[in-house]
Amino acid sequence: MYKFNCLLVGSVGNVCRQLAASLSGNGSSLCGSSGLKRTLCSSAVGLQQTSPSPDSGKATKDFSHFPPLPGQDSALRWAGKKFDELPIIHIKATYNNTHIQLTDSAGQSMVRTSCGTEGFKNIKKSTPIAAQTAGISAASKATTKGITFVRVVVQGLGPGRLSAIKGLTMGGLEVVSITDNTPVPHNGCRPRKARRT
Repeated sequence: MYKFNCLLVGSVGNVCRQLAASLSGNGSSLCGSSGLKRTLCSSAVGLQQTSPSPDSGKATKDFSHFPPLPGQDSALRWAGKKFDELPIIHIKATYNNTHIQLTDSAGQSMVRTSCGTEGFKNIKKSTPIAAQTAGISAASKATTKGITFVRVVVQGLGPGRLSAIKGLTMGGLEVVSITDNTPVPHNGCRPRKARRT
């Protein structure tokens, strides 16, 4: 099993190196045809100009299809903002409720909502439908403030994790990245004793 795993990792690394070499050697090899260009270059890459123009010959040559390394400057922009300048949506999915808060890149709160503030009571607050409704409400409040592109940070293991993100996209926001920030103990606190029945 270990040899198979090493072989698999080595072959994946070789394919990635070959793909990077083909992209750096010939930028039009991956996005050559117009049909393929739409499918591969539809996300943040689609925001850049993929067709070379006479004025921006150097800009398209420096453009990369791979995300930047940490600390490295990138040419990708979302509505004229860098990745670090995008607003952040914090989703806290507990077992009883789902809280959604939008902050700017500095951490100042702009929009805040939860399943309870959307009118759900008691056990219905912990459903995926309630989280999706809260996500749609947060997205509509954010679009009234002129926000279209956001980063998402999810914390917790509640049932509204994915439904809240789905509600944000249904409400009209473009999700650039999703980060899971759930705290995981490395054998930290001692658990409670077992309940007797």
